[in-house]
Amino acid sequence: MAVSDNAEPVTADVMLAFYRRLYPFKSLFTWLNHEHAPTKLFTHREFAFTLQGDVYLRYNSFANADELKKQVCSLNPTRFEIGPVYSARPRDKKTVRPSAFTPQLRELVFDIDMTDYDALRTCCAGADVCRRCWGFVAAAVRVLDRALRDQFGYRHLLWVYSGRRGIHLWVSDREAMELTDEQRRALVGWLTVIQGGKEMHKKVNVRLGGKPLPPSLASAYKTLEPIFHSLVLADQNCFESEEGWDALLHLVPENAIVNDLREKWEDQPGRSSEDKWQDLEDAIAERARAKNVRGPSQAQLTAAKEDIVLQYTYPRLDAEVSKHRNHLLKAPFCVHPKTGRVCVPVDPRTVDKFDPRAVPTVQGLLRELDRLAVPPAGESGDKAAGEGGEKGVTEHHADWERTSLKSYVDLLDKHVMGLLEETRRMKQKMDLSW
Repeated sequence: MAVSDNAEPVTADVMLAFYRRLYPFKSLFTWLNHEHAPTKLFTHREFAFTLQGDVYLRYNSFANADELKKQVCSLNPTRFEIGPVYSARPRDKKTVRPSAFTPQLRELVFDIDMTDYDALRTCCAGADVCRRCWGFVAAAVRVLDRALRDQFGYRHLLWVYSGRRGIHLWVSDREAMELTDEQRRALVGWLTVIQGGKEMHKKVNVRLGGKPLPPSLASAYKTLEPIFHSLVLADQNCFESEEGWDALLHLVPENAIVNDLREKWEDQPGRSSEDKWQDLEDAIAERARAKNVRGPSQAQLTAAKEDIVLQYTYPRLDAEVSKHRNHLLKAPFCVHPKTGRVCVPVDPRTVDKFDPRAVPTVQGLLRELDRLAVPPAGESGDKAAGEGGEKGVTEHHADWERTSLKSYVDLLDKHVMGLLEETRRMKQKMDLSW
């Protein structure tokens, strides 16, 4: 069953109850601030609100988590986004010189959207996503997470489900936050492998002829090759249809092999994707045994086969999201207005097991609270309110702890602990340097 737009409406009243009772403002504050006491990482941070009727309010900033919560509950936005840390408070933008208002720091962010895989997946299309096609996103997460950690040394990576059909990544290492726009473009260019529009068949061009893959991509290939077999061939069966196998043949640089396989597959339309891939491997092996044959070398054919694996499984990045410090990105734990699903953190170590269908919805979370609010039979409303509580009134500031949202907030808080420890070490190092 695919995750599609939810028929249960996300009303203004539902959102207000969510912000008042469930949104983890304190955890969000500490994540952005890297300390418990407010710093410029938070006070000079831009927040943008999308209100009912698509009214968009930019350049908001706040002194602390309570001030942010008060404004969010007052405006009751359908969602809000997080921008960079500026040289001045964003709310003072109109009172400072333009030259004195520039983005200074920003998490390095990435966006992977399932729609970029629509030409590959066979189980869903458009906004729909299920656990099967989530495998493309999971493969992208595994490769990108390892690349950023191993090649760039980043440690503080927070993956967040977009609430509908994709995933966002926030890299909070100080070195990443200090990257200029030019440096971000260079880094994203280094990580980008899939390039070209719908009219371009071959989208992987990372080497000349049959030369080996660069070491970074060779490592990614080792991760992706078994995923290609289990996801592209077995699960999605991408080459079952004529359109699918025709797209595959466009990536084979030897006309004789293409013609032979095309004839075979037209005569045997029932062959599975696994069978067709084996046919291609057998044809390449037979070509290697032949002597005095013109055309691509064995190395070039092997390289073409590796490039096919990368084209079907390597991360498809929305580069524009990552290139600019002033880009705004939806905050974690916002609610997607179409699905009602909460944008929850995802553990990259278990991303293969993540099921978009199991993500809490805002309506479901509020129903969990309603069930908890009903006192057991024979228990008075005064007792249910708790010690010191007013009659029929309960404390709401940490209600997420009593719902299925707790495990996801705990995941953010665990991530935040690493940032707090990093900040503590940096301060200790600075003190010792004196």
